[in-house]
Amino acid sequence: MRPHRFRFVALGVVAAAGLLAACGSSSKSASTSATTAAPTSTSAAAASTSLKGICPANIVIQTDWFATPERAAAYQLVGANGTVDAKKGTYSGPLGDTGVTVEVRLGGPYIGFTPIPQQMYTDDSIYLGLVATDDAVGGFAKFPTTAVVAPLDINPQIILWDPAHYTVNTWADVAKSKAKVVYLEGLPFMDYLVSKGYVTKDQLDSSFDGTPSRFVASGGKLMQQGYASNEPFRWEHDVPEWNKPVKYLLVNDSGYSIYPQGYAVRSDKLQASSACLKKLVPMIQQAQVDYVKNPQPVNDALVKIAATIKQGPPITADANADAVKTMVDLKIVSNGPNSTLGDFDMDRITSTIGVLKPIFAARNQKVPDTISAKDIVTNDYIDTSIHL
Repeated sequence: MRPHRFRFVALGVVAAAGLLAACGSSSKSASTSATTAAPTSTSAAAASTSLKGICPANIVIQTDWFATPERAAAYQLVGANGTVDAKKGTYSGPLGDTGVTVEVRLGGPYIGFTPIPQQMYTDDSIYLGLVATDDAVGGFAKFPTTAVVAPLDINPQIILWDPAHYTVNTWADVAKSKAKVVYLEGLPFMDYLVSKGYVTKDQLDSSFDGTPSRFVASGGKLMQQGYASNEPFRWEHDVPEWNKPVKYLLVNDSGYSIYPQGYAVRSDKLQASSACLKKLVPMIQQAQVDYVKNPQPVNDALVKIAATIKQGPPITADANADAVKTMVDLKIVSNGPNSTLGDFDMDRITSTIGVLKPIFAARNQKVPDTISAKDIVTNDYIDTSIHL
């Protein structure tokens, strides 16, 4: 990651700017008052197991961006009747009848685009943070974290293109196309794609601004990064200057198979958190299952959060619904290779560490030689009976 911090700064700044532009004239300044979403019950939030005295009275979950369907498990814990505070960038409410509350914090500009592992060591009130595998490895030397559950099994990151200009069926075809590939400088997956010959150095264009503007201006003669659960639908339906389909390849299918949002604790707090995590992790697993089975209540809440926190990305009901369908169809949310949702494949983590070490070494970013899968993830708190 470039150094580690720069990736997040660039990602947050350009994405925020670009997504604001996509909002058009409907965007207004954020309200600083707290508002409450319309009450709608959710089964995940109806948890009756007492967490009082076992977990923190207020369980703080630090997310890595604004409120979107990819991060919905955290919002499902609160349910659809949570309180939005635009000034603080939070969505909070009681966790069913457990006796504790959950406070979901937005990332990006609300934390100065600080990497989540670093933020967890800066702000001691954070109980869980959304930490991707590459961020965990890159930050391990200074800010070690241990992920305890993974609501997303596959990274939704993609490279997309206009099928009217390019015929691409495999990753090797991306290099053969000779198209410029526009991306955010410092993303480690791009280093990996170059190392595999899937993208050539001549194709690299690290000037991505977070919007479809350059892609549209080029008439689709560029390729660029995106999310399978975001850009393809939005660009076809919500970008008047384009409004037609694009095609894409998942970065995961290139062999860069990180877990994008593991819910992690600080490694130095793992042991002390065990009693809470034993009860809380299954609730997070069930929250993701409940969301996928009945996404509309929390999707409606995501729309309301966006309506209150207006400087975030454009969020619509149709796009949210499509995001859930896409995540299920592509197995971004899935049981993985077994019958359990939310657990980690330790062999996959080990392989990913092997992929990441030379990338970070080339950037003079220290990664301990002895780092192993068990240092950054654990399945100790997973309920293996919970699945889609």
